[in-house]
Amino acid sequence: MIYEDFASAQSFFLWSTFAVALVMGAVVNKTNFCTMGAISDWVNMGDTGRLRAWVLAIAVGVLGVMALEAAGMVNVTSTFPPYRQTSLPWLEYVLGGGLFGIGMSLASGCGNKTLIRIGGGNLKSIMVLLVIALIAYFMINPFPGSDKTLYSTLFYPWTNPTAVALGTTQDLGAMFFSDNIAAGRMAMGGIVGVLLLAWVFKSADFRGNFDNILGGLVVGFAVLAAWYVTSNIAVNADGEMMSLQTYVQEWDMYAPADAVKPAAAGPLASQSFTFINPMGQTLGYAASGFDRTLLTFGIMALAGVIAGSLLWSLISRSFRIEWFASAGDFVNHLAGAILMGFGGVLAMGCTIGQGITGFSTLALGSILTFIAIVIGSAATMKVQYFMMMRG
Repeated sequence: MIYEDFASAQSFFLWSTFAVALVMGAVVNKTNFCTMGAISDWVNMGDTGRLRAWVLAIAVGVLGVMALEAAGMVNVTSTFPPYRQTSLPWLEYVLGGGLFGIGMSLASGCGNKTLIRIGGGNLKSIMVLLVIALIAYFMINPFPGSDKTLYSTLFYPWTNPTAVALGTTQDLGAMFFSDNIAAGRMAMGGIVGVLLLAWVFKSADFRGNFDNILGGLVVGFAVLAAWYVTSNIAVNADGEMMSLQTYVQEWDMYAPADAVKPAAAGPLASQSFTFINPMGQTLGYAASGFDRTLLTFGIMALAGVIAGSLLWSLISRSFRIEWFASAGDFVNHLAGAILMGFGGVLAMGCTIGQGITGFSTLALGSILTFIAIVIGSAATMKVQYFMMMRG
């Protein structure tokens, strides 16, 4: 996908993201693919159907990335965010994942589910989105008139010193096969992917559930589609093929005088779906008066998922306006949103961003985050059940 000018390349980068997210949003709504619901079904009813759908999406991502990376068709090492970074801030992954898991249980869904519920008419989720967006924005961006962020003030001084410097990237293939990383990534991807698939399809009930299989497949392939598209868009800069990120970094040398330069090059790197940091990006974009230099993959992904969910809600006539049932319901959603905002940015992703996108790279931090999210959410549900029984 080579373009003769940056504007055309960036336009395809953004609108293809919207298109894939639109399909994903519609299918997730249709199939009730929900990671919080998956944990709830498992913990409260012993039903693993939706959990297997989530793991199916992970398996598709892992096996797809393995094949595409081996063929040189995707770049999942120099990404935004950097899943395979050589530093392993394990405490941030575990703490952030745990906070996120608790938060999504209180707020009735993860970041992706929040967007799906908005598309279905749930006004509670709009409040959740706004709170997450505000926290996510200031976790990364400084307060007005200051150089301090929520992250630098509340977390960095005590979480960052625990980070472990690795001798290689943190994906399992590189860590276990440092002498031949390419072969190691294929081996680990194949082993992990096949084991996950075997567990998923071991269940006869799951094999007979069309919606769970469809949801897992579509989410997994949507993650792969985004990896592929964002890894392969290039601009022909005077005969040199350059990625969008590289082109922006060399802007003054190649861009015509009337071209509009994006605010940052980082968000143009290869990437796939994640939803917490993009909520903060969307807030910044709206607050700027919709400055197009701030338009990113994440913002288009967020809009696409909401639009897809809305489309399916209208087609299926399932669109329903929903508001808080009580003051307690409001407090739970507010607390959950706060925890998801802090946890999602601290862990560098959510149930989709780390649990599927990051996991597809076999980054150790993504796997730690996934486990922490599941434990945090499951423990919260157990406590909620205990409190309910006592009441």
